[in-house]
Amino acid sequence: MRGSGAARLAAAVLTSGLVAAGVLAGAGPAAADAQAQSQSGATATMGGLKTYGAAVVHDESGDHQVSAGLFEMSVDGGGTLQTYCVDLLTPTQRDARYQETPWSGTSLGANTHAGKIRWILQHSYPQVNDLAALAAKAGVRNLTEQDAAAGTQVAIWRYSDGAHVDAVDPEAEKLADYLQGSAREAAEPKASLALDPPAVSGRPGERLGPVTVRTDAAGVTVIPPADAAAGVRIVDKNGKPVTSAKNGSRLYFDLPKNKGDDASHTSGGADGTAELTVQASTTVPVGRAFTSDSRSQTQILAGSSESTVSATADATWAGKGPIPALSAAKNCAKDGLDIRTVNKGDAPFTFALMGADYAVPAGATKTVTVPLQEDQAYDFTITGPGGYAQRFTGVLDCRTQSSETGTKTQLMSAPTPATAGGATPGTDLAETGGTDSTPLIAATGLSLLVLGATVLSIIRKKKTQP
Repeated sequence: MRGSGAARLAAAVLTSGLVAAGVLAGAGPAAADAQAQSQSGATATMGGLKTYGAAVVHDESGDHQVSAGLFEMSVDGGGTLQTYCVDLLTPTQRDARYQETPWSGTSLGANTHAGKIRWILQHSYPQVNDLAALAAKAGVRNLTEQDAAAGTQVAIWRYSDGAHVDAVDPEAEKLADYLQGSAREAAEPKASLALDPPAVSGRPGERLGPVTVRTDAAGVTVIPPADAAAGVRIVDKNGKPVTSAKNGSRLYFDLPKNKGDDASHTSGGADGTAELTVQASTTVPVGRAFTSDSRSQTQILAGSSESTVSATADATWAGKGPIPALSAAKNCAKDGLDIRTVNKGDAPFTFALMGADYAVPAGATKTVTVPLQEDQAYDFTITGPGGYAQRFTGVLDCRTQSSETGTKTQLMSAPTPATAGGATPGTDLAETGGTDSTPLIAATGLSLLVLGATVLSIIRKKKTQP
């Protein structure tokens, strides 16, 4: 959406306000040698708005013309995604990195109309590329690709943002009305590729798992742990090494025993970690959400070529004491961050976070929801035995536009670069697909400054005990 710069003016003028909101949750130890967050599904880079028309957004301050249509993203490892915007007032950054994300981690998780948005995607352009047939259903005489994209985006905005928006072209407007009126509930699609659970734990000499493969791909390639995890094998339930898998396959980390270990594995020894990666080539299901860690508007998938997808899972082991395996996900329904802890040790695992103490008994699994405010940035580290630590950073971004923000918009005659959140001046997608004279929406309140589709970033720091 070319006019999706509702935070653009505030971001350019009040960047220091964003920095001031940086760490609200108390940072833990610095994570040198940090690893990137666990991946699940497709990772892609925003290219730009490719097929679009014009629309008008109506609000208390007047009517504002914007561009509405289909974005294109390039998938890491190969492939192309086509997406629509579901976050009208957040700016989109060119070259922003996006990660496939469940609805629960986006504004769609609390949106009772999310299923209707998926129905629209399934029954309109580009999934329906017979424009004559689509035009006939919508009662339209002629329908161009630009009109089809604009009409589809307008219908989506009416459900994703509750926006009062119309397509400029009469044919596109008729399509938007048809899609809005015809939409029915559709279920959230499953991830293109995921490993469940994303973290396991146990003792040296054990077989940790199972980690189950979830995918629509015909098959996946299993990439074993790197050389740092010497001696760790990925096997099936019978202990046979695995190099390929399919949907439903159960994988295990087969750990070597520490020297001197007896049958009970209680003699101690080096703690360790390892990572399993699976990769496949498949089409990403229509309706999957994509979020960015660079304050770039949330997208929803409209079409996918054959694309490279991957997923990771971690294993942690220790000779004695608590042996935690932690993973986290935003929970927009509860306005917080779900932290799932599996403790396969022989002692309770305890940690303190944001003024609260938590304990996970030996042999138990527990999920705690850390409450956060909308747009609250957080940065904290949970530590464990043997120097084990996981750092969680991100921003809770679960809403599009709240009625409590008192949002005002004004027209601008030229795009304003959004430099907050790591963006580079001049890279805002306001410039995509048109001239600098195209009117844009820009926010005038600091309340919109931190609105953005910032996906949870999980950085792990894991050390090996001598």
